[in-house]
Amino acid sequence: MNTYQTEYGTLKVGPKDELLQEALSLAFEHFETLEKEHVSWALTGGSTPKDFYKWIVENERLPVEVMDRVLWTTSDERTVPLESDDNNFGNADRLMLQPLEVIDDAKFPWPTELEPEAAIEAYTKTWNAAAGEGAAYDVCFVGMGDDCHTLSLFPGSPLVSNPVEANFAAVDVPGKGMRLTLSLAGLEKCGLVVLMTLGAGKADALKSVLQGDYDPVNKPSQNLKAVADKAFWLVDEEAAAKLDL
Repeated sequence: MNTYQTEYGTLKVGPKDELLQEALSLAFEHFETLEKEHVSWALTGGSTPKDFYKWIVENERLPVEVMDRVLWTTSDERTVPLESDDNNFGNADRLMLQPLEVIDDAKFPWPTELEPEAAIEAYTKTWNAAAGEGAAYDVCFVGMGDDCHTLSLFPGSPLVSNPVEANFAAVDVPGKGMRLTLSLAGLEKCGLVVLMTLGAGKADALKSVLQGDYDPVNKPSQNLKAVADKAFWLVDEEAAAKLDL
């Protein structure tokens, strides 16, 4: 695995299995620095996380001492039922948390059964009670789409052009419906941010974000620049193929 420093965070390029282990190692190392009983870990959505969850379970990579401390959630969510294959937390629960027998009290899905604004209010109240007033996430995993979006911050998002002060927000994504998401303000409060993106289909986006013009409204992943000192980009060689390294 090769490591590079960018203005958007530390970039690590390597094979998929090494990247999966590195994602875990970064989280574990950060948790070790936190002197509190419970720590929080926000997972993300997409195909790569599904592979990550299966890999963790198959290889028994989450030790009990870590699982006993973690409050689990996701960094953004579609407004679909928990049972849906499009629900980020639902996938994490079915593929990893349930097989690892994580207790329900440690799980904090977004309440997608509510209307979006009510869901944000309810999630914020519940999360504040569990993680601390005004808390975001100790470890936050995010992804990047081939359109350069991250979290539920898509190109042109009003949450980027007109940032909110709250940690969490609902946003209408044209063509995709309502989403619930960590905001930019919340992102800046996170302790560690890990972005993993794999495959040749992400190569153009990664090149545009890391080495193209700075345009964070239309390339929302560039907003990680504000947290560059605690951000790690984990990418495979196919995704990194067009970068000048």
